[in-house]
Amino acid sequence: MSLTLTYFPVRGRAEVIRVMLKDQGAEFDEKVITMEMWKEGTLKASCVSNPLFGQLPIFQDGDLALYQTNAIRRHLARKLGLYGKDQREAALIDMMGEAIQDLLNKYIKLMFEKDDSGKERYLKALPTDLKPFEKTLSSNKGSFLVGDKISLADYALVLLLIHHQVLSPPCLDAFPSLQSYLKRLCARPNLHAYLHSDDFKNRPIIPGNRA
Repeated sequence: MSLTLTYFPVRGRAEVIRVMLKDQGAEFDEKVITMEMWKEGTLKASCVSNPLFGQLPIFQDGDLALYQTNAIRRHLARKLGLYGKDQREAALIDMMGEAIQDLLNKYIKLMFEKDDSGKERYLKALPTDLKPFEKTLSSNKGSFLVGDKISLADYALVLLLIHHQVLSPPCLDAFPSLQSYLKRLCARPNLHAYLHSDDFKNRPIIPGNRA
């Protein structure tokens, strides 16, 4: 079954999807949509006129077209065996995912500010936001957020931690479990290769390449 991701040339909402696919060794095509193409081409018109949601990313899995980032992530998690071993683990993965999304929302708000006026306040509050993940990993012997296998929630957290280390390199100094967790997961062969690729390194987090 062919897989195709359509998105802008930024990490943005699509990067967790890319990371999951790359780490799992799943082959997929990517259609890169520049802002010029989006504004001038027919894709925007077709998305806007879509009776569902009309936005990017779009994920095509055979004849199934999916909009909405989290729906795409969960679909891939189920497809690739990244949604826990049972309903209990799936519920916990959802719970961790929502907590990660809460922090991501704060991070995105900071990234789109016109200046750095909110950075100090954000970093001051960050340890409080990271403590639940540190505690979860410590209680789970530092392996994964849920169970004994990598899941959708892990990919989302790993990417968010990577971006926070760009924002503030020492941000994990007080969190040994998060540090070892990030180091271990980033050493997974496929993930390591992708994170060190030009595709990843040259792709800005958001438009404008702000860190």
